[in-house]
Amino acid sequence: MTTSGTTTADTTAPSLRERLGTLSTEQVDARFADLDALPTLAAARLMNEADATVPAAVARVLPSVAEAVDEIAVRMGRGGRLIYAGAGTAGRLGVLDASECPPTFSTDPSRVVGIVAGGPAALTTAIEGAEDDRGAARADVASLDVGPDDTLVGISASGRTPYAIAAVESAREVGAFTVGLSCNADSPLAAAATVGLEVVVGPEVLAGSTRLKAGTAQKYVLNMLSTLTMVRLGKTYGNLMVDVSATNEKLRARSWRIVHEATGADDDAVDRALAAADGEVKTAIAMLLADTDPAAARAALDRHGGVLRHAVDELRGPSAARTEGE
Repeated sequence: MTTSGTTTADTTAPSLRERLGTLSTEQVDARFADLDALPTLAAARLMNEADATVPAAVARVLPSVAEAVDEIAVRMGRGGRLIYAGAGTAGRLGVLDASECPPTFSTDPSRVVGIVAGGPAALTTAIEGAEDDRGAARADVASLDVGPDDTLVGISASGRTPYAIAAVESAREVGAFTVGLSCNADSPLAAAATVGLEVVVGPEVLAGSTRLKAGTAQKYVLNMLSTLTMVRLGKTYGNLMVDVSATNEKLRARSWRIVHEATGADDDAVDRALAAADGEVKTAIAMLLADTDPAAARAALDRHGGVLRHAVDELRGPSAARTEGE
């Protein structure tokens, strides 16, 4: 408790050691007690068997994942951002997911952002005490000028990390949509957020090492949040990455294959369309599917917020839509 600006221990509150002892992610599972004595192949099989339980744990929170995606997409459609905040492994996973969005979906790097306790140095080095710094979390959120159109996802395997909780609380106070992603039930993080995603994966093979099953579960969910949000925003055509940025030889080859797959056009037609579209995959597909020129394709895409399916439907006209439906 606090008196006259000083802090004294509350002897009635459970200690951190006691609180950690109640978390499933911190338990010691007797099934893994001989890990260091096992042959390597047997140990690998044990880890693989443990990891195989993660999808079922994620499946149990899918309705809440869908709810979160729909809310995030509405806000991003209004110009908002998706912001991840966490400490240690959880924070690094958020930064990783954010960093993958620009090359995959051509998003501006400012639209999906990851912040980690301790700052950029914490991506490669453990910063002592950073996860407990609630003030730093609030400052980090304030520095981003978070508002009602933004979403902040707090990530913490334990669900009790002060940095993640404070980031969620700070964002929620200014009207942002908030998500608390943890791997323990009844977590303070989920309670602090608008939507809680508690993926309960149980004890780790290596007791307390939440970069294992818990980290895998968090990556699963972050993949869904960002990918399905981008699908809702029209960044795909079917399951094709039509907003891919062709910044290297591999991605240029992938762009060609995407245009070919989406349109069924012959090789020469794909080459001509991509050349005329200056390598823009969406534009090339719209040109080929609607038999139009780059300017008309771009104009239709602009009118429909970049959603290729809607742009193509407009360019092809209602008669084409009726024919396909017959």
